[in-house]
Amino acid sequence: MQKTALLAGATGLIGAALLPLLLADARYAKVVVVGRRPVALAHPKLVQVVTELSELESHRLQLIADDVYCCLGTTRQQAGSKEAFYQVDFLYVVQLAALAASNFASQFLVVSSIGADADSRVYYSRVKGEMEAAVGPLPFRALHIFRPSLLLGQRAHLRLGERIGAAALAWRGPCCAVAGPSTGPWPPPP
Repeated sequence: MQKTALLAGATGLIGAALLPLLLADARYAKVVVVGRRPVALAHPKLVQVVTELSELESHRLQLIADDVYCCLGTTRQQAGSKEAFYQVDFLYVVQLAALAASNFASQFLVVSSIGADADSRVYYSRVKGEMEAAVGPLPFRALHIFRPSLLLGQRAHLRLGERIGAAALAWRGPCCAVAGPSTGPWPPPP
């Protein structure tokens, strides 16, 4: 039996990389993308639901899926305020998870962050930890929380902190390598 995937955040770095993989996956007959902007892609399996994320409930029937991939996320700088950051990284993620659970999705897969901790003094990490705590009790068959470190790739906006972090990791060497294409074992054979 073929399934339906739902992807939120398909125009961001991680979601844009994930979308072609979902479309190519034979397990999915349909891939529903929900977001504020349409993706610039046409595919027979692709269904786009363009809406403000605060309006997810009004699209409930269009958002029925077996597997829900949540790649929503921003930064305080990009969002413009702590409140706007919280809305994207906590409220919209938790609302999507609750909607997916009430639509009987089997699993919820969400991108969080390394260091996520609801008790953290770092606001970003605290919000990610609170989000994880809020989606944890929802009745999914499986919940997958991904906690990447730096998310590196081509972005529309400069993120100075990520550039500095990437340079520091490059300086430290492969012992601190970030996820990416495998270059083989470390250390390389002599």
